[in-house]
Amino acid sequence: MIKTKKEYQVIIDRIECLLKDAENIENTNAKGYIELNFLSDMVADYEEKNYPIPLPTLIDAIKIRMQEMKLNQVKLSHLIGVSTSRISEYLTGKSEPTLKIAKEISTKLSIDPAIVLGV
Repeated sequence: MIKTKKEYQVIIDRIECLLKDAENIENTNAKGYIELNFLSDMVADYEEKNYPIPLPTLIDAIKIRMQEMKLNQVKLSHLIGVSTSRISEYLTGKSEPTLKIAKEISTKLSIDPAIVLGV
């Protein structure tokens, strides 16, 4: 377990050194492969605890899904059953969706309900 930022940095440096040898990445029997995976797991645990990635806002999540699904505000309004002006209000933060619309957004855009509900 990594306890300090200094330990973290030393391990990051060691990982970078191990990554220079392709054998450590590809050969599951290589000593470096085992060390690399062990250290990577330690770093992942440390980063998860000390540098958590916050959930995106609902506005960010909707905009990302709109881009991925090639939706504009008009298409999105038809998809979830609200007016385009209401979509605009959601995207600017002037209004929040009702519980019913939040469910539609979560379901139809595949957005985690925790993000939609802001919990």
